[in-house]
Amino acid sequence: MESTEKKDIFDRIMGWGFLKTFEPFYKKNKEVLLYLFFGVMTTVVSFITAGIAKLLLEKLGAGQSTVINVSTVFSWICSVTFAYITNRIWVFESTAHGTSAILKEGASFYGGRLFTMFVEMLIMNIGVKRLGANYWITKIIANVIIIILNYVISKLFVFKKQE
Repeated sequence: MESTEKKDIFDRIMGWGFLKTFEPFYKKNKEVLLYLFFGVMTTVVSFITAGIAKLLLEKLGAGQSTVINVSTVFSWICSVTFAYITNRIWVFESTAHGTSAILKEGASFYGGRLFTMFVEMLIMNIGVKRLGANYWITKIIANVIIIILNYVISKLFVFKKQE
């Protein structure tokens, strides 16, 4: 990367030892690589928070529908907040400044994620309740679909580059 360019932590890490070998590939594909990295991290946040909610709700004797829906909504709130922060700062390097611009961007991000939350809930309910599939296998399948949908929505509608 050029010395006049502002380097983030990931740019600096790519300059370490053997990682320098991968720097050209990283530079060329930075946005997608960071999106995938933070997509995995967001999935980890989602799974941990869903697992905590699922465990607590089951201990409280909640029914299957309540466990599925409440754990999905709780994990959604936690993971979307994590995703917005990481996508804004590192993936799409948002240039939105000022309260109004950031609120508009945030509303677009959460709106897109709200749409994909309902897609996830639909997949979870069909997979677990109707097809009798394992909760976690269904969650993995749902998350792959959601990561792809979220990237498209973020790229095209939320963090679109100013011409």
